[in-house]
Amino acid sequence: MYEETDRQTGFLVFVHYINYQIKETASMLHYIDPGTGSMLFTILVGLLSAGGYKFKDSLVKARFLLSGGNVRNDNKEHPDFVIFSDHKRYWNVFEPICDEFENRGQRLVYMTASSDDPALKKDYKFVRSEFIGEGNKAFARLNTMSADIVLSTTPSLDVLYWKRSKNVKYYVHIPHAASDLTMYRMFGIDFYDAILTSGDYHEKQIRELEHIRGIPEKEIVKTGLTFMDSMKKRLDAAAPLSIGENKTVLLAPSWGASAILSKYGTNIIDALLQTDYHIIIRPHPQSYTSEKELIDMLIEKYPESDRLEWNKDNDNFDVLRKSDIMISDFSGVMFDFSLVFDKPLIYTDVQYDDSPYDACWLNEEPWTFKVLPTLGEKLTYNNISNLGEVIERCLNDSIYEEGREAARKETWSYMGESAERIVDYLLDKHRQLQDTGVETKEETKPEPAA
Repeated sequence: MYEETDRQTGFLVFVHYINYQIKETASMLHYIDPGTGSMLFTILVGLLSAGGYKFKDSLVKARFLLSGGNVRNDNKEHPDFVIFSDHKRYWNVFEPICDEFENRGQRLVYMTASSDDPALKKDYKFVRSEFIGEGNKAFARLNTMSADIVLSTTPSLDVLYWKRSKNVKYYVHIPHAASDLTMYRMFGIDFYDAILTSGDYHEKQIRELEHIRGIPEKEIVKTGLTFMDSMKKRLDAAAPLSIGENKTVLLAPSWGASAILSKYGTNIIDALLQTDYHIIIRPHPQSYTSEKELIDMLIEKYPESDRLEWNKDNDNFDVLRKSDIMISDFSGVMFDFSLVFDKPLIYTDVQYDDSPYDACWLNEEPWTFKVLPTLGEKLTYNNISNLGEVIERCLNDSIYEEGREAARKETWSYMGESAERIVDYLLDKHRQLQDTGVETKEETKPEPAA
C-alpha cells in the first residue's frame, strides 16, 4: 500500500516524469520535441490544478459539513468490504459480485453516487446498498470513510477530488470495459493498490507506466469480466428475436473531441439515412452532460421517425441484441457488441488525441486500435459516401468471425468465472491484511435483514 508521501495528489508522479524527460532530452541539448513540450505543459497544468485543489478541497469539506452532510464516525463502522460506484450504469459490473457475496453470506457495503441505482432496490440480506450523494458530497464521504478493502471502477483515485482515506487499508480497481486501461485520463490507476484485469496486455501496459513514473508496483490479478459474463449468460437464456424486414445499424459513439459525433457530426447520420437500414443512435451517457449543445442540435435536426430512433436506455442489452451491426469509435461498448453478441462492427477513422490519457506515455499503439481491424472495417471521409456497401461487406465477410474469436482469447479471460474469482481474491486479500497485523478498528457489521 502507498505511503502518504507517495500519493499526495500525484506529486511523486510529476517529479519522476520530469526527471525522466530530462534524462531523455539531455543528449538533445536544448531541443524539446512538440510531443514532449505538450506533455510538459500538461504537467504544469496538473501542478497548478493540484495546488488549487488543496484550497478547493477544504472549501468542499466545510460546505458539506455546514450543509448538514452526514460524515460517519469511522470508529463506529469499519466494514471489511466496500464497493463504490460513481454511476448506476456500472451496476452491470458490480451486480455479479454483489450476488456472489450474498450467495456466500459475506457482508458487503455498496455505496453509490446515483439515487436511482438498481442496487438500491435489491433485496439482499448480507449486502447493504447506500446512496451517499452526488459529486462533491459523495467524495467527501469517501475521503473520510473507513474500511478494509474498497473496490471501484472509478479512476483518478488520489489525483484530484477522490482522496485515499487514511482509514482504508486497500484499494482495488476493476475495469468497466474490455479495452485498454491506459485510455483513462492521465494517472487514472496509479494510486490503487491492486488492479483486476482481463487480458495479459493490461499487465504489460501497467508495468511499463510504473517503470516510467517510478511508482510502486501494484498487485495485478487476472480475473475476467463480470459484465460480459452476465451479458453472455443473459443472451444464452433469451428467446429468439423476430427478424425484421430491414437490418438495424446502431451508431454508438464515445464522447469527446475524438469521438464520432464531434468528428463526423451530421455527415455520418446523413450517410446512414441514404441507406435502407433502420438506424438507432445511442450517444454515450456523458455526451448529454459534456456535449449537451451538440446532442440537442442533432436531436432537433434528426427527430425520431420510422427510420431513426434515439436510444437512452440505461440497460443496453436490448438495443445491442436487436442491432445487426454497430458503428463506433473507441467506446468500450464495441467489444460488448462484437465479442458477446458475435456481430461485426465499423469503426471510424478518428484521429485519437491521446495527450490527456495514460496511453500517450507508451510507445506502443493501444490494444483497442490494434484489434479493431480484425473485428470490422474502418470508415473514413473517403468511403463514407459508400457506407451502405461498407455495411454489407462487414455483414457478409467471414474473416471478421475469426477476428472476434481471437480477440476473445486476448481480452476475455476465464469466461463465466469472473465473479467467483473476484470474490475469492477479495476474501483472500482480506485474510492477508489481517495476517500482516495491520491495525483494524472495531467494526459494527450490518446484520442480515429479518
